[in-house]
Amino acid sequence: MANKGPSYGMSREVQSKIEKKYDEELEERLVEWIIVQCGPDVGRPDRGRLGFQVWLKNGLILSKLVNSLYPDGSKPVKVPENPPAMVFKQMEQVAQFLKAAEDYGVTKTDMFQTVDLFEGKDMAAVQRTLMALGSLAVTKNDGHYRGDPNWFMKKAQEHKREFTESQLQEGKHVIGLQMGSNRGASQAGMTGYGRPRQIIS
Repeated sequence: MANKGPSYGMSREVQSKIEKKYDEELEERLVEWIIVQCGPDVGRPDRGRLGFQVWLKNGLILSKLVNSLYPDGSKPVKVPENPPAMVFKQMEQVAQFLKAAEDYGVTKTDMFQTVDLFEGKDMAAVQRTLMALGSLAVTKNDGHYRGDPNWFMKKAQEHKREFTESQLQEGKHVIGLQMGSNRGASQAGMTGYGRPRQIIS
């Protein structure tokens, strides 16, 4: 991987806007959840965006996190004994986490790109993915989520309704208000179109 120098001008402005989206309070909540979910052996990062990035960068903690949401015997990501030292192996580990998170139900729009984490380009996107993963885990409520359920918002769930044939027939005779109303429509009090134009010579 090439070393990337500082950005200037428009690139710098864009990067600055992306960095402002990073939420330090959210970082604390995510760190607490990861430690509770994976166990204390994952350690604790230095505070701040850079510390959070370095902690997650090699993909091991992320892999342990997504594995902890599955029952024993069906873990989706293979976690190596020793942390991968080579860059492409670390990126591969992060990519495996992303695939497992997508299979778990995280939508593509909530996913970060591997370089967002690896090069620290968009750590707010990493937070967004972890928030979506936590929300799904709380919503599924299958016994694998550990931690305070109030840390994440529950996702809305489908509420299917069944109607009988007679209810469906009745519905056809109702005029929806968005189509307007025919109540009070009468021509009472209406007069002719007015007097013809007066032309004075």
